[in-house]
Amino acid sequence: MQIATTGVDDRGAADDRAAIAALVYGYARAIDTGDLDAFGDAFADGTLRIAGSPVAAAGADAVRAMVRKGLQWYDDGTPKTKHVTTNLVVTVDPSGREATAHSYVTVFQALPDFPYQPILGAHYDDRFVRGPDGWRFAERALTYDLLGDLSRHFTKPVPGAGARGAGARGAGGGERG
Repeated sequence: MQIATTGVDDRGAADDRAAIAALVYGYARAIDTGDLDAFGDAFADGTLRIAGSPVAAAGADAVRAMVRKGLQWYDDGTPKTKHVTTNLVVTVDPSGREATAHSYVTVFQALPDFPYQPILGAHYDDRFVRGPDGWRFAERALTYDLLGDLSRHFTKPVPGAGARGAGARGAGGGERG
């Protein structure tokens, strides 16, 4: 296997890749802990979209609103999930001002009456731009690959998920707001 280089200074590219990885992993931490301020701020000038659907939001406030409305939030202010992001590959443009990434995500969920289990497998295709304050998402496209029991996660059905993907607001569920 050969490792591709980007044509930019290796140390600078490695620093950029590390900063982008921190942003990718910070996205997961923010959603799992219910920190919607940090979550939205990552998209201050970017778009979050669900690939293959019309669902998209641009800018921090719109992204926060989409997630607040689309997920079930529980009494502790979280969706009771763990987003595990893996297989991250980051490519920094030779200009050092743009980058792309591809990664996998497996989302686990558990509630007192809902055993710990993977509820979805997906992948992210990301574009990033470097601004005065560092790297930010320009776009994150989420593509659902494997769907489990989403009844405690989303507030609306997910295309292709059947009855298991129908959002049902069970005990403790509801919009955060």
